[in-house]
Amino acid sequence: MTTILAIESSCDETAASVIRDGKEILSNHVHTQIAIHAQYGGVVPELASRSHTERILPVIQACMESSALDLNDMDAIAVTQKPGLIGSLLVGVTAAKALAFSLEKPLIGVNHIHAHLYANTFDHGEMKFPCIGMVVSGGHTSLLLGTSPLDWEVVGETIDDAAGEAFDKVAKLLELSYPGGPIIEEMALKGDDSLIDFPQSMLGKESLDFSFSGLKTAALYACRGKDARSAFDNKLIVDVHDAAASFQKSVVSVLAKKALRALKKYDVDTLYIGGGVVCNKALRKELEERLHPNDCEVFYPSPKYCTDNAAMIGGLAYHHWLAKNFIGLEAEIG
Repeated sequence: MTTILAIESSCDETAASVIRDGKEILSNHVHTQIAIHAQYGGVVPELASRSHTERILPVIQACMESSALDLNDMDAIAVTQKPGLIGSLLVGVTAAKALAFSLEKPLIGVNHIHAHLYANTFDHGEMKFPCIGMVVSGGHTSLLLGTSPLDWEVVGETIDDAAGEAFDKVAKLLELSYPGGPIIEEMALKGDDSLIDFPQSMLGKESLDFSFSGLKTAALYACRGKDARSAFDNKLIVDVHDAAASFQKSVVSVLAKKALRALKKYDVDTLYIGGGVVCNKALRKELEERLHPNDCEVFYPSPKYCTDNAAMIGGLAYHHWLAKNFIGLEAEIG
């Protein structure tokens, strides 16, 4: 048996988990910073890293206590090494390096995006390869071709804003709370998604890349008027529910169309998705409706493993352990 302590601090969640053999979660603790960033309508990097500094040791301690194990019982220390906010990553990596050094344990660096896809194993067992992976979150919107848990090639990604960031920004201009994803989904349930014709960018090409900056601008003009330059200009001129429904429809439609395009391009029939936006039920429904008629399967984690957590880091780290992919104390982040 291989037991790993994993640490995640790539954005605005401070998390730690103890996981055995890549699948048995002995403890999993997450401290969220939503209350800190809510007043700004998005993550403030400086505040995020400061909160990580304050919470990292208490979170690790709570994680170890609930696992009923000692730090010396760990076979390795794993940590998110990339991608993410530099200041936030630095806190987790520094803590992991200190633990690995003091305990004389191997240190494993994990790719955050790959770990989001690996999170599917907690609900669906071993992944099927080859496959397409799609990660949709506040910081990432990517399509990847996977041939093993450790081997992923990026085949498409956003050229500007991530889908989750677009949800946050549109929620702000609609005078809704942060984070934007859950509240827009809630508002959309009572809205008519056909009333506002929002653009669906980059669908005319064979590209697998995404773009959401134009959609944000279109939402600003539709909701605040064509002379608006920010979310604070003018009064709302649309029904919030209809705007939320129409915006959500545009985003999930683009994501589903691109996912199906990737599956066809690489001649595979399995899609794994991960990331906080994957909690959105409309996205799951749209993917199923587009993929199932094309004889493709789609898998997604339960909501607690969609958002940032350390269990997914520890799970994927087990495969690095098997491959003896360790990093040194001099390893850099990013």
